[in-house]
Amino acid sequence: MIRSLKFVSISNKNSKTILIAQFLSFLFFVFTSLSVSAEKADRDKPIEIEADTVTNNDAKKISVYTGNVIVTQGTLIIKADKIVVRQDESGFQHSSSYGNPTTFKQKRDGKDEYIEGSAARIEYDGRMDKVQLFTKAWVKRGQDIIHGDYIMYDANAEYSEVIGGGSKSATPATPTGRVKAIIQPKNKANEAN
Repeated sequence: MIRSLKFVSISNKNSKTILIAQFLSFLFFVFTSLSVSAEKADRDKPIEIEADTVTNNDAKKISVYTGNVIVTQGTLIIKADKIVVRQDESGFQHSSSYGNPTTFKQKRDGKDEYIEGSAARIEYDGRMDKVQLFTKAWVKRGQDIIHGDYIMYDANAEYSEVIGGGSKSATPATPTGRVKAIIQPKNKANEAN
């Protein structure tokens, strides 16, 4: 279970308690879908990467893919303008994807449902098992969706954070730039699953 949650930009205190309980459930499903509930067979599939240009520095253990980058591994698809992959001294992978926007989509294991998301930049820290989405970010699982200017999930600490960015991060879905979550009722979500 998620132990901690920081949820910014809710103004009504009564709705805050109800929304946080629903939001905890939503974030647990969304972010665990990134690793735990993702199509398990994907892990055993080859990784295909298409790009206009690739540079690889073996000494620094850094690879940079630029120009209409498409990464595919089973049902996982990542699209970006640029992806930088680094390997630390312990062999853990770290990646940064950049785009206008960068997107990901992956089928949930055993379900006819996808988790998908988008942001201007997505950072993954393999050592910490932490995903961060920066600038006009959103993550969707089934019909549930969360919007924010910053979305973070730390799987090791079981901690999530979503922060709005005010008017500078306004989108058509969030015209004020505040955090926005749309969570379906449990009975409706269960019917879809």
